[in-house]
Amino acid sequence: MFNISNFFGGPKQDIKQVYESGAEVIDVRGADEFRTGHFEGSVNIPLDTISNKVEHLRQKGKPVILVCRSGTRSGIATNILKNAGVDAYNGGGWTDFKATVK
Repeated sequence: MFNISNFFGGPKQDIKQVYESGAEVIDVRGADEFRTGHFEGSVNIPLDTISNKVEHLRQKGKPVILVCRSGTRSGIATNILKNAGVDAYNGGGWTDFKATVK
């Protein structure tokens, strides 16, 4: 059975707790979008390049929270990373994420 929540990164975890545990925040929007505004301290790795960063992220050994504009691209990136063995969480839209953790 198809479950839409699995496509978007699975059920919502306590994202604030994951963030406070030291997770890295990765914004998967394009560089131009990132420059117009982003979560302070986030790293920009566009969705179309996230597969190239899997080994680097896995070696860091800490959780990552993926954000974008709406949660769609971050959900896709979350699934890519989870399938590659990275402890990844979909933080959704970066402005919503900011409101959640602040």
